[in-house]
Amino acid sequence: MLVHPLTTNIGAELTGVSLADAARDPALFETIKTLLLKHKVLFLRDQDITAAEHVAFARRFGELEDHPVVGSDPENPGLVRIYKDLDSPPEHYENAWHCDATWRDVPPMGAVLRCLETPAVGGDTIWTNMAQAYADLPAHIKAQIQDLRARHSIEASFGAAMPMEKRHALKAAYPDAEHPVVRTHPETGEKVLFVSGFATHFVNFHRPENVRYGQDFAPGSADLLSYLIGRAAIPEYQVRWRWTKNSVAIWDNRCTQHYAVQDYWPAVRKMERAAIIGCKPY
Repeated sequence: MLVHPLTTNIGAELTGVSLADAARDPALFETIKTLLLKHKVLFLRDQDITAAEHVAFARRFGELEDHPVVGSDPENPGLVRIYKDLDSPPEHYENAWHCDATWRDVPPMGAVLRCLETPAVGGDTIWTNMAQAYADLPAHIKAQIQDLRARHSIEASFGAAMPMEKRHALKAAYPDAEHPVVRTHPETGEKVLFVSGFATHFVNFHRPENVRYGQDFAPGSADLLSYLIGRAAIPEYQVRWRWTKNSVAIWDNRCTQHYAVQDYWPAVRKMERAAIIGCKPY
């Protein structure tokens, strides 16, 4: 197996290895896991593996989770189908910077995404390093956000285009989650900026040091959240991947965000993702 770093901050491509073999070889899997912690997202091409092998490799990291909105493969629980074609609903969720499923109390640790079909042109995905995004923040911003917590909502994202009754039912099943704005990576110890497109507002901003009068609250809170979410868009923190059939991305969801570029309509793009259950952010 060879390792080819793609940028100085994030991403590496692996060659000479099959994930089907890694699913059966504990030593090989541990090597890949170590590389994932270092590079935050790994890429492989020509992974002509079965759905069962895809699931088996992902399950090496931990148990898999399902998704309440996006459909799954009925024969392989935990393998979520992300199929985009002319019959797909018009709502867009992926083309925003996001960390997967932070609307859960326990967001995924990471995911393994395989391309089944991709457009001839377009359809790339971009990942960004949110540990570096935090490290480069000005000192006064770090001080201001160190104890802040934010609300994350499935209702305001996946539920936004639903009829009101269905949207309310979705929120009842998945109440808004609250997470620290700065989380600590449980394995590397890195500090990570942990707000993205699912974050709606800070829950503890309205304190004397931030708000003297009511007029201070809305611009202070909203502008700060917008600024923090916008850090994901800085190119120096990013790596961009051009999909081909049977290419795979493995990413650490605890310290990255990603953005699926929707520049390929009316072409078809079919992906399958296995997301690994994580731990409660702290």
